[in-house]
Amino acid sequence: MNLSAAPAIEVQNLRRSYGDHVVLDDVSLTVPQASVYALLGPNGAGKTTLVSTLATLLHPDSGSARVAGHDVVREADAVRGAIGVTGQLSAVDDLLTGTENLRLMADLLHLPKAEGRRRASELLDRFGLADSADRTAATYSGGMTRKLDLAMTLVGGPSVIFLDEPSTGLDPRSRRELWDIVREIVADGTTILLTTQYLEEADQLADTVGVLDGGRIVAEGTPAELKRRVPGGHVRVGVADAVELDAATRVFPDAVRDDATLSARIPSADDLVSVRDVLGRLEDAGITSASVTVETPDLDEVFLSLTQPAAPSRTASTAKELS
Repeated sequence: MNLSAAPAIEVQNLRRSYGDHVVLDDVSLTVPQASVYALLGPNGAGKTTLVSTLATLLHPDSGSARVAGHDVVREADAVRGAIGVTGQLSAVDDLLTGTENLRLMADLLHLPKAEGRRRASELLDRFGLADSADRTAATYSGGMTRKLDLAMTLVGGPSVIFLDEPSTGLDPRSRRELWDIVREIVADGTTILLTTQYLEEADQLADTVGVLDGGRIVAEGTPAELKRRVPGGHVRVGVADAVELDAATRVFPDAVRDDATLSARIPSADDLVSVRDVLGRLEDAGITSASVTVETPDLDEVFLSLTQPAAPSRTASTAKELS
């Protein structure tokens, strides 16, 4: 990543309202080139409005935003020429083959015919779809359709891509294959703004995570930085048998024991000093076969701690359904 290069996305004090309802309230963020910025937030937080504004589909009430160096209001055509958008609704035509879908996209982008054919062939190979190139998209699996949809986004060589919940509905294997493709795209220099309902996806892919709540960015940082903001780090100690588990829980009365896995969850900081302290106390108690694993809060816990409940009855499961 070229840290001296101009940001791929730069948002300053962006505001947008619908009547009296403020959807974006003084939002500012910066996304470096060739990086992934994951935007998280509960339903109604303003994610869709922000992405629509950056994609020139909506005008802000005030503030400014630049994408690929172009102002989203004054230079909307230039922005549209620099971006690709892959949403929850696929752009794939099920009646066309994989090759035909890609060539159609090339025609819509006014690429020369030879270049369009070259790009289609190149992308089919890159996304592992060459063997299915002459099959209609209606016969593709969900994962294959997502790959083709993303390939269509890349036909024009965009420098910035907006991915709106790209792996929704995919099985775990297809989801991880898609993640690998996203990593390759970013390694080639493309910038991605990602919205997702899978917090693991943000954890796996994002260089920076922004948590949007109530129209404001309430937290921003790497996944590791955000996890450190939430208390609750602990050390999990695994032992050989129930006798050692009894001994370990006597040494650490605040531990939560798990008889099924012969382990105990000990509240602790996630640093080396704390781990040494745990190991030393276990050794003093004659427990020498213990295994120790440091565990920190995950992004689910970060999300729940940083966002306000939409209603008093909101649960952890509904909180993870991000818009």
